[in-house]
Amino acid sequence: MSTAISMSEFLRTRRSLLHPADVDLPDYGGRRRVAGLRREEIAQLAGVSVDYYTRMEQGRVPNPSDAVLDALARALQLDEDEIRHLHRLARPQPPLRREARPQGVRPMVRRLLDELTDVPAVVMGRHMDILAWNPAACALFGDYAALDPAERNIARITFLDETTRELYADWTSCARENVAYLHLEAGRYPDDPQLASLIGELSMKSEDFRRWWAEHPVQDKTSGTKRFHHPVVGDLELAYDTLRAADDPDQALVTYAAEPDTPSHDALRMLIAWAAGAPTRER
Repeated sequence: MSTAISMSEFLRTRRSLLHPADVDLPDYGGRRRVAGLRREEIAQLAGVSVDYYTRMEQGRVPNPSDAVLDALARALQLDEDEIRHLHRLARPQPPLRREARPQGVRPMVRRLLDELTDVPAVVMGRHMDILAWNPAACALFGDYAALDPAERNIARITFLDETTRELYADWTSCARENVAYLHLEAGRYPDDPQLASLIGELSMKSEDFRRWWAEHPVQDKTSGTKRFHHPVVGDLELAYDTLRAADDPDQALVTYAAEPDTPSHDALRMLIAWAAGAPTRER
């Protein structure tokens, strides 16, 4: 993936989302040739020349200063994830040499996973690969052990397994979050061949992925709430949290839990009890 192309797409898509009223600029009416603000309006807001901003949007400024990047971030009204993404695109890191062997689960993460018996949890690695899981996660999402290891990927399952459209009560929101996280990963590791292969596969096989990828959303996977419609216990609303070691951001423990004394809490307990007799395998 070309960093210059990514920078161009990111700035252009963020500019297209803004309108004069959003940034207190006058709108003199008339139909605009493109969606959102014009290049000269962003340049004005950021305090740079139109020529400089145009070259930025074309990926032709090799080393923009922090002051310029921060001014652009303010002009484009970027959030924290988008600001970090902009800085990565502006100053890509040298390619990292990765070992060919599969990513292993850290011993402490494995220990935590083993202790979580009543909470669905998975270990997510690079590219949203599923490295490990507990029985409760299989009860909620399905038996990962039944999948080929190459298919154990959150984004791939979300977009290519039709059953997820029924499992997630708001499938579109979940799927778009995956796209945004993969864009964040692509900014971190623009030369990762496995990541590029995954993005290429999803772009070819999913029209939804292809359309949303072109919008260049950016969002980290941290915490939030997901609603499920499970075929065994019905509706659940679960809060998720993503826990990462400070020295290894490429590996995360993602947990799902229900608020105590709620119908979702009761449904989750029923689901885990039901799964205790199901032929799923812990990994």
